Amino acid sequence: MGSKNKLKRFKENLTFGNVIQPTRDELISAQFNLKGNWGKNYFKNQNPIVLELGCGKGEYTIALAKRYPDKNFIGVDIKGARFWRGAKTAVEEQINNAAFLRVQIELIEYAFAQNEVDEIWITFPDPQIKYKRTKHRMTNAAFLDRYQKILKPNGVINLKTDSEFMHGYTLGLLHGLGHEVLYANHDVYNNSGSPDVVTQVQTFYESQYLEKNKAITYIKFKLRNN
Repeated sequence: MGSKNKLKRFKENLTFGNVIQPTRDELISAQFNLKGNWGKNYFKNQNPIVLELGCGKGEYTIALAKRYPDKNFIGVDIKGARFWRGAKTAVEEQINNAAFLRVQIELIEYAFAQNEVDEIWITFPDPQIKYKRTKHRMTNAAFLDRYQKILKPNGVINLKTDSEFMHGYTLGLLHGLGHEVLYANHDVYNNSGSPDVVTQVQTFYESQYLEKNKAITYIKFKLRNN
C-alpha cells in the first residue's frame, strides 16, 4: 500500500465515529474514559463485549457483529490503515455493534477494565517462530495474563490459525499452566464437530490458505482464575 493511500485512510479514520484512537499517554495515565464504560458510553447498552485482537482488515469483527446483533464487537489493531476497511464497511452498512480501537495489544489492560470483556478472538496472528520474537507471541504467558485482567471469570478465548506451530505451542502452554481447553481441532474444515462460527466466518487470507489445502486450526479455552 502506498504512503498516499495510507495517509488518505488515516484521515478518513478520523471522520469515523466507530474508530477510537487513544494516545499511549492517555492509556497509561488512566485518562482513557471508555475504560470500564464501553457499554454505557460507547455502545449505549449492556450487551456482552467481544474483542478481536490483531483484527487486520476487520473482516472477522464485521462478520461476527452481523451474526450476533445482541453482542458488541471491537476490533483491536495498531495498524489503522488496515482496519480502515472494516470501519468503513461498518459505517456504510450501519453496523452499530462494531467498533475499532487503535492500540498495541501490549496495552490492552489499559483500554478495558477488569471483568469488562466477555470473549476474545485471536485470528491468524503472526506465530513469531524465531526465539527472539517469542515475547510478541499473542498466546504467550504474559499476554494470557493481560487477557485475564480484562476478561470476566467465565470469559473465553478463541484462537484460529493456519500455523500448526502456534496451535501446538498454545495447547502445550495452556495444559502446562492449568488453563481449561474447551475445544481443540487441528483441521476444522476436515473434521466434524467444529462450531459453525469457526467454519462459516472466513477472512480473505483464510480463503487463500484453503485454496492451497492448508489446514486451519482452532482452540477455544478458558483461563483458570488465580
